[in-house]
Amino acid sequence: MAMTIHVDIVSAEADIFSGLAEIIFAPAQKGEIGILPRHAPLLTPLKHGEVRVRKQGGEEESFYVSGGMLEIQPHVVTVLADTARRAKDLDEAAAMEAKQRAEKLLADKQVAIDYARAQAELAEAMAQLQAINRLRKIRS
Repeated sequence: MAMTIHVDIVSAEADIFSGLAEIIFAPAQKGEIGILPRHAPLLTPLKHGEVRVRKQGGEEESFYVSGGMLEIQPHVVTVLADTARRAKDLDEAAAMEAKQRAEKLLADKQVAIDYARAQAELAEAMAQLQAINRLRKIRS
C-alpha cells in the first residue's frame, strides 16, 4: 500500500474535495508543484489552473482553481481557492466565449479598457480550456 497524504480543496462557495491521495499537482505562482506524502511545509499563492489529485489505486481527479493559497504540511494539503470546480463541470462554450471576448478587447486599441482585467480574464479562460482539454484526453 502506497503512502498517502490528506487533501482538502475548498472555495468560498463549498468544500470541493476531501480525501487521501498519493500525489497532488498544483499551479503555484512560480510554476507547477508536485506534492508527495511528507512534503516539507510550504505556503504559496496559486494561479489560475488545474489541480490534479492522484488517489489510491491510480485514479486521478482534476479541479479548476482561479487562484488562492496552497498550504502544505507533511500529512495534509489544503487548497484554499478563490473559485474551485471539478474539471468535468466546466463549461467549454462559456470558456471559449470568454477567451474570444478578452482577445477582442485586447486587440481593439480604440476602446478604453482595463488591460490588466482583460488579461486576467484571458488567462482564466485559457486555464479552463486547458483543464477541459486534458480531461478530454484522459477520457479518450
